[in-house]
Amino acid sequence: MDPDFWQQRWRDGRIGFHQPQVTPLLEQYWDAAGIPASARVLVPLAGKSLDLPWLAARGHRVLGVELSPIAVQQFFTEHGLEPRIHASASGLHHVAGDIEIILGDVFALEPGLIASCTGVYDRAALIALPPALRDRYACDVYGHLPAGCRGLLVTLEYPQGEKAGPPFSVHAPEVRARFGTDWTLDLFERRDILGSQPGFVAEGVSALHTSAWGLRRR
Repeated sequence: MDPDFWQQRWRDGRIGFHQPQVTPLLEQYWDAAGIPASARVLVPLAGKSLDLPWLAARGHRVLGVELSPIAVQQFFTEHGLEPRIHASASGLHHVAGDIEIILGDVFALEPGLIASCTGVYDRAALIALPPALRDRYACDVYGHLPAGCRGLLVTLEYPQGEKAGPPFSVHAPEVRARFGTDWTLDLFERRDILGSQPGFVAEGVSALHTSAWGLRRR
């Protein structure tokens, strides 16, 4: 899964992963995850998600990371924002109020920048990556988040052989294996959503669940 794949999806407008509303599991479980209002919240593979302004409205300083310039431009245009732009080793920073989106590769973020985030929200990053990149992602991104960092992770679970990702299936045993050593994990909910996802049904997927996990870095 290389960057060109996602760039092409945005160029072609094939962005079925973009939700036209705030993620319901975010609204339901963010408070339970215990992220302080003062936290800077990392949102990897942010796209133009409506979750970003929702988090900012809760008092957070939001740090999104996104590969596609189309996604970044559309986010600020659709919200009527004119970002200040500056470059760093991590990418091209677009800042408007409490929302900052870095146009760049999440794997190229400076470790100190990740370490400045005491919150993390991951709805579309872990499940967007194939297994080999999930290994690297857990090490190079989550591995640099500071002790005490809290977050909310949203995953999908389905029989992987019934559909080619992304999004990929990430089952509970994998979440525990990847994060259980360094993070305290709380499974808030595992919800059957197959009936509300006709695209998965059309591809022959026989079961589909989404899970919300609370995270706390030890």
